[in-house]
Amino acid sequence: MTCWYEGPLAAFDTETTGVDVETDRIVSAAVVVQDAPGTRPRVTRWLVNPGVPVPEGATAVHGLTDEHLQRNGRWPAPVMYEIAEALAEQAAMARPLVVMNAPFDLTLLDRELRRHRASSLDRWFEGSALRVLDPRVLDKHLDRYRKGRRTLTDLCAHYGVTLEGAHDAGADALAALDVVRALGRRFAARLERLSPAELHTLQTTWHAAQARGLQAWFTKSGTPEIVNTEWPLRPDLPAAA
Repeated sequence: MTCWYEGPLAAFDTETTGVDVETDRIVSAAVVVQDAPGTRPRVTRWLVNPGVPVPEGATAVHGLTDEHLQRNGRWPAPVMYEIAEALAEQAAMARPLVVMNAPFDLTLLDRELRRHRASSLDRWFEGSALRVLDPRVLDKHLDRYRKGRRTLTDLCAHYGVTLEGAHDAGADALAALDVVRALGRRFAARLERLSPAELHTLQTTWHAAQARGLQAWFTKSGTPEIVNTEWPLRPDLPAAA
């Protein structure tokens, strides 16, 4: 029987105005679907006029300017609906969804849905559960003693995955998907007996442990940052913008 990492996978990624899931906005997003390794992926892209200024620092990362987004981007409300619908379709087909650093992208999408649709991401998965595969969580658990950073670029280099056009939502989503396939093959002995649903559940525990470890390091070093243990979606905060 085909292992999950050799079968159909989808991936999701966003580019944003910043790194705060409560206040920043999505400016572009992509969903990538691939039926098997080596087959041509199907990519759906969205470009969004966020309705707020895009900081120069964010533009320096993804290249999307205010002028370009105002001229070519769509209003957020219909886009957020379409993205949530696309992810719900993957869940309904029991297709695992690869999301690098899932609590960021999925929480930001949830906040955008609340902001523009008076909805939430959870409502889209009441009938079919989302099965998320987060290469960052998987890699940190399976190869926990490896030194160095674990950004998408770092993981691509480590697992021999080509990343063309980094910080483009479609390129990043496809690269994350390829990393998960490579990771699955490298750690097949530990992963092939686990279903995506089982892995989803395990990652909630693994991420929480990783977050607690990082929090302890921050505390020891005197860094005031708070690390959230929730995965793959952070709970709603009353103060969300």
